[in-house]
Amino acid sequence: MSWASEAYAAIRKIILLEDRVDGLTAQVKALASCYPELDRRLIRLEAKFELIEHVGATGRRALPEK
Repeated sequence: MSWASEAYAAIRKIILLEDRVDGLTAQVKALASCYPELDRRLIRLEAKFELIEHVGATGRRALPEK
């Protein structure tokens, strides 16, 4: 291979890598925009489970002895 074809191949690889990085950047931005919504929903679920545990623990009482 001549130096010109090697240089062309190297430049082509760089351009393809740049395109891939741009695509991944867009995907990361889309995922990052979904994160606050998922975080908020997870917090709500945790609060509901804690409430259920609290209500379940206080609602269990032994039967009175005769």
